[in-house]
Amino acid sequence: MTPTNGYDAYAKNRILTASPAELTLMLYEGAIKFCNIAIVACENHDIEKAHINIRKTDRIIEEFELTLDEKYPVAKDFHAVYTYLRSCLRHAMITKDPAQLEEVLKHLRTMRDTWKDVMKLTANGKKLDGTSTNIAG
Repeated sequence: MTPTNGYDAYAKNRILTASPAELTLMLYEGAIKFCNIAIVACENHDIEKAHINIRKTDRIIEEFELTLDEKYPVAKDFHAVYTYLRSCLRHAMITKDPAQLEEVLKHLRTMRDTWKDVMKLTANGKKLDGTSTNIAG
């Protein structure tokens, strides 16, 4: 992908230089953005746009689910949450019900905000000894 303007170059560089914790935050932000777009599209009866953005949200949550580190007990809890969110998204995909998407959005915002707190407490995903850590999420 060749950047076509300054913003594209900035966005690409931001991703390439981000820590794993920052990438996780970017994914939460992306899922929230796509879920918001899907809600508006459902309200406007724009079925195609709603479908596309529900799928984008689902793919991000699927990525979170696939990257859970099962050696941590909290992974089981995250798996249950992600399964629930993906179930809501499947229902929204069929019904185009904004309420289902609002439910997903509520949880995504809470998880994003918690992730930001974790990043602050761990110096942006670094252990106290300076090494990187992969926190389930």
